[in-house]
Amino acid sequence: QVQLVESGGGLVQAGGSLRLSCVASGRTFSSYAMGWFRQAPGKEREFVARITWSGGTTYYAESVKGRFTISRDNAKNTVYLQMNNLKPEDTAVYYCAATLSRSAAALSRPGSYTYWGQGTQVTVSS
Repeated sequence: QVQLVESGGGLVQAGGSLRLSCVASGRTFSSYAMGWFRQAPGKEREFVARITWSGGTTYYAESVKGRFTISRDNAKNTVYLQMNNLKPEDTAVYYCAATLSRSAAALSRPGSYTYWGQGTQVTVSS
């Protein structure tokens, strides 16, 4: 069982930055690939970024590539999402998620993740 708790969301002006954190419980955090997803009102949950269990490989949605960076610190059971040059269209609830899947193709799909956090709101004003 893994419990995930996100933090770091808030209100920021367009062009600003935020860093989201996701702290995991349990001693097997380093076994899990981690992902960040987001969901805006009236829209489906969408993939943002993912990172392998070792942190060696990352992958981003085209809409955030070059602006967002995912990283992890297995010693702290924490995964991060650094978000720079934020845009109003980045406004959403952001969720972190954990999976034991090793399939690169699967790691961008919400259904591939077993554990989810409660989400943190990010609001970007224009």
